[in-house]
Amino acid sequence: MPPRTPNASRTRLPAYARSADYYDAIYAWKDYAGEARRIRALVARFGPSRARTLLDVACGTGSHLARLRRWYEVTGVDRDPAMLRVARRKLPGVRLVRAPMQTFDLGRQFDVVTCLFSAIGYVRGRRDLRRTARRLAAHLAPGGLALVEAWLTPGQYRAGGFHAQLLGTEERPIARMNLSERRGDRSILDMHHLAAGPRGVEHWVERHDLGLFTEAEYVGAFRAAGLRARFLRDGLHPGRGLVVAVRPRERPRRLRPTRGSSSRRRPRGS
Repeated sequence: MPPRTPNASRTRLPAYARSADYYDAIYAWKDYAGEARRIRALVARFGPSRARTLLDVACGTGSHLARLRRWYEVTGVDRDPAMLRVARRKLPGVRLVRAPMQTFDLGRQFDVVTCLFSAIGYVRGRRDLRRTARRLAAHLAPGGLALVEAWLTPGQYRAGGFHAQLLGTEERPIARMNLSERRGDRSILDMHHLAAGPRGVEHWVERHDLGLFTEAEYVGAFRAAGLRARFLRDGLHPGRGLVVAVRPRERPRRLRPTRGSSSRRRPRGS
């Protein structure tokens, strides 16, 4: 059995409870602009020809939306108020809604719905994965496209290893270290943070508890929600797959001729 992180149980906080204000510094390395271009290319390939509206579910601090709004009318949903506070500073005038991805209801549909950077893993269980897939499908217009970036699959995840990173910027340096644990179909990451703040060096621990789903489970959840879905192993981020799911267009029903009427076309002038 792998060693446990010392004292984590006494200091552990929920994910992003303290790190929301550091989030953009932690992920300063991430190529949001390149990923936005890749999303646009996927929309052009799989989505509606004139996609105009886009919803980002679990939008976090809004860094993807800040790039995607160049091409789309964008909306964001996230359950974390601290993350949304950062996003609102970055995205004045953009509708940002606080709600869980399993139950949100905006009362409208979009040409494109995204859920990026493996946020889908936070639904944890298969039941909630299916609930979330139904919510995303309900917000898709006919012919619309859902792009969902997967968390690691059970075969990819490796428990028992330590991971350490020096992140942030010169103005806001931050170090993170965690031990990867596994409990059944859940990956447990107790993230230790050391950050330079106004009161000196601060330390805190946040727990990231993510569900481990197979490719078949991802695809099955979105197909059960009525979408045509596939899994691309070459996604936006190295080592992370991408669910590509399309809502079929509704076919108009063929009208049957009423009794006594003729299906033949009458000659002009008769």
